[in-house]
Amino acid sequence: MASYLLKRVAMMLPLMVGITVITFAVIHLAPGEPIDKMTDLNPKISAQAKQKMREMYHLDKPLPVQYALWFERFVRLDFGNSFSPDNRPVLGKIMERMPVTLFINVSSLAVIFLLAIPLGVISATRPRSMFDRATTLFVFVGFSTPGFWLSLLAMIFFGVQLGWLPISGIRSIDFRELSSWEKFLDYLRHLTLPILLSSLTSLTFLSRITRQNMLEVIRQDYITTARAKGCSEYSVVFHHALRNALLPIVTIIGLSVPALIGGSVIFETVFSIPGMGMLFYESVMARDYPLVMGILVIGASLTLVGNLLADLSYALADPRIRYG
Repeated sequence: MASYLLKRVAMMLPLMVGITVITFAVIHLAPGEPIDKMTDLNPKISAQAKQKMREMYHLDKPLPVQYALWFERFVRLDFGNSFSPDNRPVLGKIMERMPVTLFINVSSLAVIFLLAIPLGVISATRPRSMFDRATTLFVFVGFSTPGFWLSLLAMIFFGVQLGWLPISGIRSIDFRELSSWEKFLDYLRHLTLPILLSSLTSLTFLSRITRQNMLEVIRQDYITTARAKGCSEYSVVFHHALRNALLPIVTIIGLSVPALIGGSVIFETVFSIPGMGMLFYESVMARDYPLVMGILVIGASLTLVGNLLADLSYALADPRIRYG
């Protein structure tokens, strides 16, 4: 296991370098530059002043030189300072927003895992039943509906018409006056819609994968043998069938990590949640190159780590798998 882990980490390093090269090239070759955003409110600024600003941020140098300067700082875990007026360190701005995004994504993964697998198992054990037909309809509707549009509908229905849940932010105006338990409930009320909506697409997809895998496993001869030996239906389904159907599901859960991180941009922007997704949107609009690179590198790192954990989880799902 240790040797396999070292090999995977060694493979992640060149992959991370490739991600940074492609990302750096794409954001710098996109139309517009941060100097234009900085000087929009001052149309009288001279061309000489703009040129000095380009030199200060090394934007006058060739792209490979700019990347080399950035990579030199990156190996020291220094992402530089933001181009925004506060000129704060990139890492500090990201660390402020990361806990909210991590909480939403981890909670979404928990919702996906706790709901998708039972839905898939029940649908597979009761094929063509009313429950199976209802979940199939739910899956197709949930998978085909755009997330941002569904978010707006949920905000209008649950937030405006019913008044059950807040529609923006992560805490109320009187948050400081609440007790510890009331603060927790306030956070929960604000994050309920973002968590449920961000998990919807992966939940519907994973429930279908679970159903399909369970249907294939249930038809196997060893399941018939287990039933013939007098095993209870619960034991047949959950001890024999589900464990063998979990391996592809573990892969899908690992691949859900980048989808959740990417979806954070949409849901955090729609719900005005001060997380990494909203920070990324703001930095892209402002052409804040150091901040964009910092967020993308950290997001890519979380994705690679998530995929590694999914691979290591195979051994837990299937004892026949051993890493050497």
